[in-house]
Amino acid sequence: MCCDLKRRFLLLYATQKGQAKAIAEEICLQAGAHGLEADMHCLSEMDKYNLETEKDPVVIVISTTGTGDPPDTARKFVKKIRDKTLPPDHLAHLQYGLLGLGDSEYTFFCNGGKTVDRLLQELGAQHFYDTGLADDCVGLELVVDPWIDGLWLALKEVFLLQKEKEGMSNDVSADSHVGHEMNLSSKIQNLNLEDGVRSSDGPSHKLVDINVVASATNTEPSLVHSVPPISQSALNIPALPPEYIEVQFQDTHGENPHLSSLISEGTTFEVPVTKASQLTREDAVKTALLLELDIASTAFDYQPGDAFCVICPNNVNEVEELLHILGLSEKGENFVCIKVKQDTKKKGATRPQHIPERSTLKFILTWCLELRAIPKKAFLRALVECTSNAGEKRRLQELCSKQGASDYVHFIRESNVCLLDLLRAFPSCKPSLNLLIEHLPKLQARSYSVSSSNLYQPGKLCFVFNIVEFPACPTRPVLRKGVCTGWLAELVAPLLHTNKDTQDIKRESSPTEKISIFARPNNTFHLPSDPSVPFVMVGPGTGIAPFIGFLQHRQKLREEHTDWEFGETWLFFGCRHQDRDYLFKDELRCFLENGTLTHLKVCFSRDSSTAEVAQPKYVQDVIRLYAKEVARVLLKESGYFYVCGDKKHMADDVSDALLDILSTEMEVDKLEAMKTMAMLREAKRYLQDVWS
Repeated sequence: MCCDLKRRFLLLYATQKGQAKAIAEEICLQAGAHGLEADMHCLSEMDKYNLETEKDPVVIVISTTGTGDPPDTARKFVKKIRDKTLPPDHLAHLQYGLLGLGDSEYTFFCNGGKTVDRLLQELGAQHFYDTGLADDCVGLELVVDPWIDGLWLALKEVFLLQKEKEGMSNDVSADSHVGHEMNLSSKIQNLNLEDGVRSSDGPSHKLVDINVVASATNTEPSLVHSVPPISQSALNIPALPPEYIEVQFQDTHGENPHLSSLISEGTTFEVPVTKASQLTREDAVKTALLLELDIASTAFDYQPGDAFCVICPNNVNEVEELLHILGLSEKGENFVCIKVKQDTKKKGATRPQHIPERSTLKFILTWCLELRAIPKKAFLRALVECTSNAGEKRRLQELCSKQGASDYVHFIRESNVCLLDLLRAFPSCKPSLNLLIEHLPKLQARSYSVSSSNLYQPGKLCFVFNIVEFPACPTRPVLRKGVCTGWLAELVAPLLHTNKDTQDIKRESSPTEKISIFARPNNTFHLPSDPSVPFVMVGPGTGIAPFIGFLQHRQKLREEHTDWEFGETWLFFGCRHQDRDYLFKDELRCFLENGTLTHLKVCFSRDSSTAEVAQPKYVQDVIRLYAKEVARVLLKESGYFYVCGDKKHMADDVSDALLDILSTEMEVDKLEAMKTMAMLREAKRYLQDVWS
């Protein structure tokens, strides 16, 4: 292999929200520095690659979506390699490495990657590099960065073995080439002395000066300040991502695209908000709102248990502030044309699909880019070049470096720092508009569980949400509300009518405010098809939302089919205070009185009890009190068990409680109980609709 000959490998990715693609692009970017060439494609582009004839090693980066499914862009690929008629040696020639992305907050962690990995193995494909499973719950970079670092040596070993098989025996040349690459890589990864970063030869005087000044006033690390050892370390930082977007400003004449053009997941419907209710008292810890949408004149259809998505904008004040920082306040209403730079060094560069080819600048910042996204290290690396102050520049270098990994997690990721927070903290950083378009991900529509039944309320769709709040902290000095919940709360404020004596007062109003939605059907979280089958529902807080739809639907079926047999229904509900945030209290009482709901068990975690025996505080504790009944429903009567709500602080504890119940009532050890739980999941009788 000659020194100037780059060896090719096939790089495939499948992404739902852009994470896997961004990581694949980083691999593609680094490949050149290692004397390699990545032939990158989305898994959906099956006309551009063929694994059945592929001779070079294959690298796959794939995320997970929904309840453990591969991304939409991988569906056809998975279907193809899942074909049972394929022989077990169909891909025996293939060598691959796979990086799976997931979130351990969810039950089927990295299942998209695990599924593809298993299917490739079943067809005889061989690993040339160990599979990596990155966890978004703790930070993808904790696995992604070292996995990429180790990839290059693994690829070079594959190519050396290939060369030996091909009979090319110029090992000395190959060794010198590998050495050349490693030397080149080290030069690229380490910044020069004049950039204020210490090299292995000795400390930088500029660095020492910065630290002397800083240490005189700060002794604790923060977003903008570091302490030894990182403040005195040589840094390994990512390669600078090549710019590839060109922005051309035009006049102010024209119309922005319709919001439906931003969505590829399905048909979009613009529907009026007809009612709004505050379900919690003013002194509740969280404010819960119920919104009713009029879908009568649309083709939108749903079942109780389904979810749907709301297309939401960024906060108008944050958009204005960003325009001000960028020096573009006067250009907000100007149309901009987005194109790929002709001379870009980014391989396969294309205009981001979530950015219209022509729209106003304000439209892009409001509806297209996730301004609240946590900046990735590649973005921080690009921001370094836009920063003039030496101290600020050094700190951004630290935050994107390997040495600053823990600082990145603590001060960026865990603190939910966004671009605006960074620009406030590092005022000399003045990024260009094209840089933001290149690095900020698509503004995602927000998903909500349906809290109604089309049978019970024809032409209506209801949903419930807490107004999300992010309190001020050292890295973010202002309180922030959720992008979508804050917007919705402001939008429906005129519809809200509160009364001190009543939690759930509704006021009809002319349907002036409209929101855009699209369906996100849930294929499993539905009522049992057989109404005689009993079921248990666990939904504390706003987790009760889909179960209101379940009970409305069941009540209507009972009214219309008096000759049917209906199984018993259990609901375990919990909240903080009985008199502040007991959602749907009156509705639940009615369901109980008319027999739609057989058993209602509630608990209040913050209320003090005067009873001699301590009352259970959480739903998992109440479930344990009814162990025999729950076991009977699941084991003897083939019933269903539904859980909706917070994953980390509730769903896992409910799962543990059910495991203990099965173990005790079946008189088996935990392992056997776990097998039963797995059987219930497999049979779609233990179902979760949870969020982190």
